[in-house]
Amino acid sequence: MSPWLLAIVAGLIVALIQYGPRELRNASSLITATLRVGAVALVTALLLDAPAGFAKPAPTWAALDASLSMTRGDSALWRAARDSVRRAGADSTFLFGDSVRRADTSVAPHDQASVLRPVVERALSAGHPLVVVTDGEIDDPDAAQVLPPGSRLIVLTHQPRRDVAVASIEAPRAVVSGDTAEVRVGLAAGALGSRPGGLSLTLDGVALAKQQFDSLPPFGERVLTVKVKLESAGGGGGGPEVLRAVAVAADDAEPRNDTLAVAVDVSRAASAVFVSTSPDFDARYALAVLRGSLGIPTRGYWKVAPGEWRNEGSFSPVTESEVRQALRDAPVAVIHGDTSSFGDPRRATSGPLALIVTASADGEWYPAAAPSSPIAPALSGVVWDSLPPVAEAVQAPTGSWTGVETRRGRGEERKPLVVGTDSPRRVAVVAAAGLWRWRFRGGVAADAFTAFWGGIFDWLAAERADRRAAVPDDRVVHAGEPVRWRRGSASDSVVSLTLRQRGGARVDSLTLKFPSSTNVVESKPLAAGIYDVTTQGGKSLLAVNASREWLPRAPRVSAARQRGALSADTAPRLRGAGWAYALAILMLCAEWLLRRRRGMR
Repeated sequence: MSPWLLAIVAGLIVALIQYGPRELRNASSLITATLRVGAVALVTALLLDAPAGFAKPAPTWAALDASLSMTRGDSALWRAARDSVRRAGADSTFLFGDSVRRADTSVAPHDQASVLRPVVERALSAGHPLVVVTDGEIDDPDAAQVLPPGSRLIVLTHQPRRDVAVASIEAPRAVVSGDTAEVRVGLAAGALGSRPGGLSLTLDGVALAKQQFDSLPPFGERVLTVKVKLESAGGGGGGPEVLRAVAVAADDAEPRNDTLAVAVDVSRAASAVFVSTSPDFDARYALAVLRGSLGIPTRGYWKVAPGEWRNEGSFSPVTESEVRQALRDAPVAVIHGDTSSFGDPRRATSGPLALIVTASADGEWYPAAAPSSPIAPALSGVVWDSLPPVAEAVQAPTGSWTGVETRRGRGEERKPLVVGTDSPRRVAVVAAAGLWRWRFRGGVAADAFTAFWGGIFDWLAAERADRRAAVPDDRVVHAGEPVRWRRGSASDSVVSLTLRQRGGARVDSLTLKFPSSTNVVESKPLAAGIYDVTTQGGKSLLAVNASREWLPRAPRVSAARQRGALSADTAPRLRGAGWAYALAILMLCAEWLLRRRRGMR
């Protein structure tokens, strides 16, 4: 029911009670009763803050996409966008991208993101329709679904061009100099696709490999897999180096997206040796944790047939004697499968040892808990109920501590999943198979897989795998994105580091604060370039690539008009009208004078 209707009803009820049906038959009483109805109704309307007029359309706001993609190719699209904003006749104009602000639209766009939601939320909270002008390459397209009523979305498309870009690169975080590694490079094409071209890989400027690729369809994607021998440009290895992937094709419209770089730590010698007599997903993914998440330079060997061994990277044949020698010299050794293949594994190795036993299984067991152990801190965030079961070995391993316990179904019977001993040297035994299911499931289960193996390998390495206090966490970093840092072996919660951009004289200092339960923190975005990072324990390398806004993307939103009516709250309110108070007082005074003249009180 509207406020005015309630106010009139209240006035009629008060007048009826005051005068009664008999008095209202008199014409003079009817006039005073009408004044009473009007006065009470107006006072009630003031209390309810009823609308004082018809709703007026709220002034329109305009939001202009100021991301770098608006000038990709040429500036014609940016000029058309500014013209669209002027024609909208907006009361206020905002620029959006990596932030929202009022600004002069004559300034060239420079934002390194296209985030729409903040400006939409500002318009919703203020009650203004919004005219959004963009190229459609929005990072959060779902925000366009909640535009205020009466809004418009104007999408201007780029002139179709041929373009090829390097969109992604996957490479080991750490390698042993001279090892062969698999590098996966993702290519993306523009609105007209791309012509055939070539991909080249370099390590610190030294050519590694070249591979040709066929033409790509419009906005098509393709992943090229290249096996390369990663050997330090200095010959001996030892230190972080820059791995670059460069794509070249005819009629390429945008050269700023043709190169992608990552940092690779090249080691003179292997920090770990991983040997599997029955290579499977468990072995493959555990080795990936060693090389990827922990960044430990690792050399792997697979047994593919009786008496036949292969180097894991190049798949080149090696002799069993070479494998035995590698295990004997390894700072950290991992044996997967038949752990007695080389005799007593403790005699076959000299350093910290991990044994992954895949003997006959004793059914499915569910991870249940992580008792107090050296690897317990790494497992503190694991949700055990969310993990798939594993196949436990029939004979339970023994050790001085138990890292993880498993339970058969809902029963109380428990078995250790991993045990370890600290003396005379560090040895961990995992007597189960099927942990690859954790990685396959993804999400928290995949995080648990990384935490499980990372905790074991980090303990085995006695925190000697990486002495640096903090290192970059993300493999590929783009300008405009926060830089994520992973805490290394240092126990301090505050880490200081310096960054020097190659080709410049400026040195910046940065302080990272790691909460007790967090191993990864973020810092502000950096400009594109190669940065030498120095911190306690050593040096690292940070490759910041050009903004993602230069990558070709199909529009993720389309032009649309948001229907809807303005709410009553947009009308002027009665409490803000001074005449309403004066009129209510005048009617009460007039009624009082008429009642006194008639001798009524």
